[in-house]
Amino acid sequence: MQIAVGSGKGGTGKTTISTSLALSAGTDVQYLDCDVEEPNGHIFLKPKLTHRETVVVTVPRLDESRCTACGKCRDICAFNAIAQFGKTVMIFPEMCHSCLGCFRVCEEDALIEDTREIGILESGMAGDIHFVHGRVRIGEAMGVPLLKAVKHKAEQDRLTIIDAPPGTSCPFVESVNDADYVILVTEPTPFGLHDLKLAATVLKNFKIPSGVIINRSDLGDDRVQRYCDSENIPVLLEIPFQRAIAEGYARGINLVDTVPELRTVFSDLLTRIAFEVAQ
Repeated sequence: MQIAVGSGKGGTGKTTISTSLALSAGTDVQYLDCDVEEPNGHIFLKPKLTHRETVVVTVPRLDESRCTACGKCRDICAFNAIAQFGKTVMIFPEMCHSCLGCFRVCEEDALIEDTREIGILESGMAGDIHFVHGRVRIGEAMGVPLLKAVKHKAEQDRLTIIDAPPGTSCPFVESVNDADYVILVTEPTPFGLHDLKLAATVLKNFKIPSGVIINRSDLGDDRVQRYCDSENIPVLLEIPFQRAIAEGYARGINLVDTVPELRTVFSDLLTRIAFEVAQ
């Protein structure tokens, strides 16, 4: 079973909830940090990383001796990674999205498959938790291929917790599209409600079952609760603000270590979700 944890926005406690679920699972569990632009699950799980690999994407390199400057590769590139000035063709690998369309239209075989490094993938163990995360290369604009490489490490016979990136764009969609259930973490503020609506709309289009955890639930108003009621989205858990939790977070201490009684709460939540997914 795969459970993805998203937030619609950053800073709402997504990683706090993801890591707490993994620590409370009490079974063979895998944690995948798909927030490859800013992974921070390792701060709270403190894994011993034993494997590291470079992740690359395929990009074109021009063989000028074969190129006839027909312009077909330039025309098919939707990302302006190929430009042509007269008979001069220029390729900008950092703008390439590796769709491979240019290779398909080049009738002269003037494009050679080359690679470009986009980041690294690391894995190891955090106690009994199988830990995987990706770190995108600084300045790299295309993190989805690295995110896919992290997800590719998911093992079907194991409970997998996916820590999804913030927002609702391509990285979020890629993170949740294979999930059996998605937990949306939000906060009872106008910003939290706005982004929760966006994320809930995405999940509705994908027909993925979901529920909401309201973090710092006593600091805002009840509009998030009323929205969930109106959309028939279950509120799975409410976590009130506690200074001790905030101080623990600042020191890299996980929520269930700061408030140990929450381990049972998260364990019961996993059981509830498994029951719902099995229906």
